[in-house]
Amino acid sequence: MTDQPTQRTPLTGANTTGSNTVLGSASQVATSAIDSVIDTAQAAARRTAQGIEGNPLAVLAGSIAAGVLAGALLPRTERETELLGPVGKRLTEGATAAARAARDAGTAELIAAGISRDAARAQVGKLIDGVMTAVKTAGDAAATATKAAPDKD
Repeated sequence: MTDQPTQRTPLTGANTTGSNTVLGSASQVATSAIDSVIDTAQAAARRTAQGIEGNPLAVLAGSIAAGVLAGALLPRTERETELLGPVGKRLTEGATAAARAARDAGTAELIAAGISRDAARAQVGKLIDGVMTAVKTAGDAAATATKAAPDKD
C-alpha cells in the first residue's frame, strides 16, 4: 500500500499518486521554460527587424563582412585558382594603386593646408601650453579667493 495521496489529473480525471504529481510539476516547469524561450526568441526577432529597418547600411556592411570572412575561410579549389587567379591579381593591383593614390592625394591636401607632421606637433604643444596656463591661472585664482575669504572661526 502507498502512503502518497491519490489525486485526479485535470485532463483525464484519472487517479494519480504522488510520483505522477511530480512528473506533472516537471512537465509544467518544462512547458513554462519552453514558453519563455519562445517569447525571448520572438522579442529578439522583433528587435532584429527593427534594427534592420533603422540601420540598413550597417546591416549591409555587416553582411558584406560576413561574406568576406566566409570566403576567406573556405578553401580555394584548383579550378577557382585557375579561372580567378588573374582576376584576383588585377583586383589586388587596382586596390593597391587606389589606396596609394588616396594616400598621396590626402597628404598633398594636408600639405596645401599647411598641416605637416611638424605643424601638428607644434599645434599639440601650443594646446598643452594653453591648458597648463589655464590650470595655473585657475589654481592661482582659487588660492587668492581662499586668502581673501574671511575666517569663520
